[in-house]
Amino acid sequence: MNDSLSQHCRVNLIHTVQLYLQNSRKRIVLFQEYEARTGRTCKPPPQSSRRKNFEFEPLSTTALILEDRPSNLPAKSVEEALRHQQEYDEMVAEAKKREIKEAHKRKKIMKERFKQEENIASAMVIWINEVLPNWEVMRSTRRVRELWWQGLPPSVRGKVWRLAVGNELNITPELYEIFLSRAKERWKSFSETNSENDVEGVSVADREASLELIKLDISRTFPSLYIFQKVQGMSFIAAVLILNLEEADAFIAFANLLNKPCQLAFFRVDHSMMLRYFATFEVFFEENLSKLFLHFKSYSLTPDIYLIDWIFTLYSKSLPLDLACRVWDVFCRDGEEFLFRTGLGILRLYEDILLQMDFIHIAQFLTKLPEDITSEKLFTCIAAIQMQNSTKKWTQVE
Repeated sequence: MNDSLSQHCRVNLIHTVQLYLQNSRKRIVLFQEYEARTGRTCKPPPQSSRRKNFEFEPLSTTALILEDRPSNLPAKSVEEALRHQQEYDEMVAEAKKREIKEAHKRKKIMKERFKQEENIASAMVIWINEVLPNWEVMRSTRRVRELWWQGLPPSVRGKVWRLAVGNELNITPELYEIFLSRAKERWKSFSETNSENDVEGVSVADREASLELIKLDISRTFPSLYIFQKVQGMSFIAAVLILNLEEADAFIAFANLLNKPCQLAFFRVDHSMMLRYFATFEVFFEENLSKLFLHFKSYSLTPDIYLIDWIFTLYSKSLPLDLACRVWDVFCRDGEEFLFRTGLGILRLYEDILLQMDFIHIAQFLTKLPEDITSEKLFTCIAAIQMQNSTKKWTQVE
């Protein structure tokens, strides 16, 4: 039986070799006919074991194009074979172009990143050695304001934010520790209490439900970072602060930020003050982007639809984290005016796209901005926004 099986295998092998030789002869005849008809010589591709830069041969495509059809199907005509060869060459050429384009793009990105890192390093030296030791004198100088606009180096960002936000509430680190201790005790008592007796008019069940909502809010805050487990309150603002400042300093800055007029109006849901902010925003909207302003008006699309989320989170939810931090940099320098100027900058950046959209699509687009928004493009648009109406500035119009 083994001899019979061996004999059968040898017959199959011989048959396979014969088919391969026949197919090879067919290809030779095919190209000879082509040479005779066109007067062109088909040279076989050079054999090389090393691939040149940006060159590759997709094996599956090669097999599909260059191999003959199965024996049970009609053979390709010369014209069809040549057409397939041409299509294959075009696909490979297009793939090479894409590869080269991507390589140039990667090189450009790396070059820009290297330049940015150099700028950050040199700026860091200036901030540490010159600006921070002489904060009150240097902070308002033209040189420092221009340096500030470029974005703060991450290593000094927290220190600059802390100084710029200030501490009008006079919260000390010791007071923070007292608040923290009390909060931990409350949290522990809520978790351990099983009774449903009302305490101060609110049942334990309601309090536990509130804790669960806080946990849910935290889980949605920068979910890709996986590090926020105990941040309480307005999670996105708190999260950005805790990323850049020490714990006590973050709390102090957080409390003082929420005490600013704009944040007070929004977090207290002071409708009259919020309407004043929206009306002021629309004055500069019409002044800077009149065409888009009229487009929004035609759909009765009011600023509250997109501004509330932007202001509530100080853009930390709507923009990539590094870009949001740069917005915060200048917000700490210029105050609430820059929050609304940033909003106008975003509208300017996407003006052409927004002009093609209706109410629903505009609202959806502004609620979830594209993830590929870049710092340079946005800040170029922000710089083009003039926060001045005739002879009045933001605070005067407001």
